[in-house]
Amino acid sequence: MNQIERITHYETLLNEASDALALLGDALEGYRAVQGKIRELDAYYGSDEWRQDFEDDEAGKLPADLPRGVLTEDGVWDLLTDERELAALMSEYAAEFIRRGTSA
Repeated sequence: MNQIERITHYETLLNEASDALALLGDALEGYRAVQGKIRELDAYYGSDEWRQDFEDDEAGKLPADLPRGVLTEDGVWDLLTDERELAALMSEYAAEFIRRGTSA
């Protein structure tokens, strides 16, 4: 690889990595902003209120046009499972970053 190719190659790497880090930073800030909402959903999902709402839905007591994804048995569960898996993945990436170190 000649000098121009090398500089172009590393410039491309820099730009791709910078873009990815910016996207990750934005995503983490968005995630941080909904932490309270996720905790609130978690508390509702295990509550007597949720059970009553679920039972009323099953009995046809709720309006047919009411959005009710939160009353599915998998909706909130899947969200909480995804959150745990993502947290584990972030921990793995953080540990790898710390082990690898940085030259900066």
